[in-house]
Amino acid sequence: MEIILKQDVQGLGSKDDILKVKDGYGRNYLIPQGMAIVATESAKKVLAENIRQRAHKEAKLKEEASVLAERIKALTVTIGAKTSSTGKIFGSVNNIQLAEAIAAQGIEIDRKQIYIAKEGVKEIGKHIAKIKLHREVTVDFEFEVVSE
Repeated sequence: MEIILKQDVQGLGSKDDILKVKDGYGRNYLIPQGMAIVATESAKKVLAENIRQRAHKEAKLKEEASVLAERIKALTVTIGAKTSSTGKIFGSVNNIQLAEAIAAQGIEIDRKQIYIAKEGVKEIGKHIAKIKLHREVTVDFEFEVVSE
């Protein structure tokens, strides 16, 4: 089944991508949730026209995201956490804490744009998170976790 995504779906694609998915996944999940529409010929023509009209706006957004990425790379963020005597954190550092630490430095980023490794940050030291600012602009952000 061919679909057109109406929004970004993590692990699948970005808004306005035309993808082939299994029939059940498209019909029973993506379409009812409002994440996609069926890619008919008329829908593809409408999509092409919309993309053509948004092309220059996208270029401006991408440039703004690139500038923001440079500002983020220059940041140094330190997050304090309660730890045991061996350096293990009680709990873990998540994207919410990282977003708040970046916001304290004057840059507002939605926590959903920040991706930390699946196992999370459970030890003190330097770690890397990915921040997706735009469809084509992703920055690796280094932060440090210290013991409080």
